[in-house]
Amino acid sequence: MQQNVSREGGPVHQRSTRVVWAALAGNLAIAVSKTIAASFTGSSAMWSEAVHSLVDTGNQWLLLLGMRRATRPASEAHPFGHGLELYFWSFVVAVMIFGLGAGVSIYQGISKLIHPETMSRIWVNYIVLGMSIVFEGSVWLVALREFRKESRRLGWIRAVRSSKDPAVFTVLFEDTAALAGLLVAFVGVALTQVTGKSVYDGLASIVIGLILAATATLLANEIRGLLTGEAASRPVREKIRQLLCGHAAVEEVHRVWTMHFAPHDVLLAASVKFDDRLSMAQLENAIVELEDAIRHQQPEIQRIFLEPRRLPVLTSTKTESP
Repeated sequence: MQQNVSREGGPVHQRSTRVVWAALAGNLAIAVSKTIAASFTGSSAMWSEAVHSLVDTGNQWLLLLGMRRATRPASEAHPFGHGLELYFWSFVVAVMIFGLGAGVSIYQGISKLIHPETMSRIWVNYIVLGMSIVFEGSVWLVALREFRKESRRLGWIRAVRSSKDPAVFTVLFEDTAALAGLLVAFVGVALTQVTGKSVYDGLASIVIGLILAATATLLANEIRGLLTGEAASRPVREKIRQLLCGHAAVEEVHRVWTMHFAPHDVLLAASVKFDDRLSMAQLENAIVELEDAIRHQQPEIQRIFLEPRRLPVLTSTKTESP
């Protein structure tokens, strides 16, 4: 039995959208300032940072596109809606970070090592890097606050693994990598100024590329699980099983399957053995009561399929011939 097919949305979705818009505005302003600074100074690290911010700006547009497409209603061709679009476009973002951000940064650094160039107007780099740290830090704090609201008291690693909203943790990962890259660029420019050797500028660009590659790899791995049909968290599954087992009409719960179609859109299917003495009307009432109770306890569960089992589950045993 299935009820209540709804669209992804609501206050949580709106907060995620605000995080992405804040990141887009910040990265666009930073990208322009870094590009101007790189043109004036010829710094390889600054060019890498400019490319990084431009890629991040494009990534935020892709996230917004995914969030918008994910809210489209279900159709005959897509009976479970389009929530998985958000996971697809988030995976594209990870590929963009790896291919464009990391690739271009490493290329810039190697080019600078092979063909060293003197850096000029270094003070421009310091001004832009300082402004970028302020902008990126502000966006990072916005993403961090939203991320902690969802993760509550979980540790960082567990929070990322349990999060089902790639829009928020993608922005958080991007901005964390951006802040790390800015610090590396600052050190590279400073060492180049002190020693007069542009090798440090080139090495800084390579390190920035490696940071982006590591970030992209982590993002892709986390989003891959969501894109390929990740189940609801273990605590959610255990609560559902306890609720089913606690109903007077239920004798046994055989299997519980869950799957995320969006951060707050979960499908639930369960195989349940009901009391054999129930009439058809009593069975239907019990199923309705269970659906209402599950939906009240776990509002993210949008689709519920309960399979009544009147007979015990038979398990086949293989006997070997003597």
